[in-house]
Amino acid sequence: MTTAIPYVGGAFVLSGVAVWTSGRRELVQRWLGWLLIVPVVGAAFWLGAPGAAALAAGAGVIAAAEYARLARLRRADLAAMALTLTVFPLTAWLAPEHLLRLLMVVLLGVVLVPVLAGDAEGGAARARGAVFGVVWLAPLSGLVLLGDLAAPLCAAIAVADVGAWCGGKLLRGPALSPLSPAKRWGGIAGGAAAGIAVLALFGAATPATVLAVAAGAPLGDLLESMLKRGAGVKDAGTWLPGFGGLLDRIDSLLVALAVAMALS
Repeated sequence: MTTAIPYVGGAFVLSGVAVWTSGRRELVQRWLGWLLIVPVVGAAFWLGAPGAAALAAGAGVIAAAEYARLARLRRADLAAMALTLTVFPLTAWLAPEHLLRLLMVVLLGVVLVPVLAGDAEGGAARARGAVFGVVWLAPLSGLVLLGDLAAPLCAAIAVADVGAWCGGKLLRGPALSPLSPAKRWGGIAGGAAAGIAVLALFGAATPATVLAVAAGAPLGDLLESMLKRGAGVKDAGTWLPGFGGLLDRIDSLLVALAVAMALS
């Protein structure tokens, strides 16, 4: 895996030169977003399992806050989700054999939050929203559980996103889904090809990771598009240059991690 790092770094620098030369504001913003993301993620994986657990916990808390706004959850629901998404990756690191038991406990816990608050009017919707949020974001623990496959998978998903954008512009094809009319099947082909190439470069192209990139990533993107359309917003946040919020960056990764864990 380490032998591929210079190639990835070189590609990042070259892409920066190309992006700044293009003068396109959207591309420049996205590259600046990656300038924030790459050092943080790289440092976390360099630290091994503790770093991956810290990365998953931090991302989980931020993503939970963004999701809570989309789903119109209350602070108590967010607090329960944030606690859950902090404990999950720590358990994946220190006691993975207890993860299934923990999942059952925390799902019951987030359901009981509106019950204990006596919310007769919106309690059911809050409970459903919180359970969905936990299930959707819990695969971040895969950053720990997948071990040496986690970093290559993250890199492949990131490059697949670029490949999908290029493939959609060049190959086009039929629209992918009413959930995201701008996305084309040409983008799916371009994203899969680019992501699988990165997996091969890192020596991490297994059936599980290939399927995660080719199918899990676009499904994850559509899933977040569905949620944003339901909430009537374009992005999950505004703080991450070129992407909007963290959920807009990791939507593909969430389902990809779930697929990779299920099949690994």
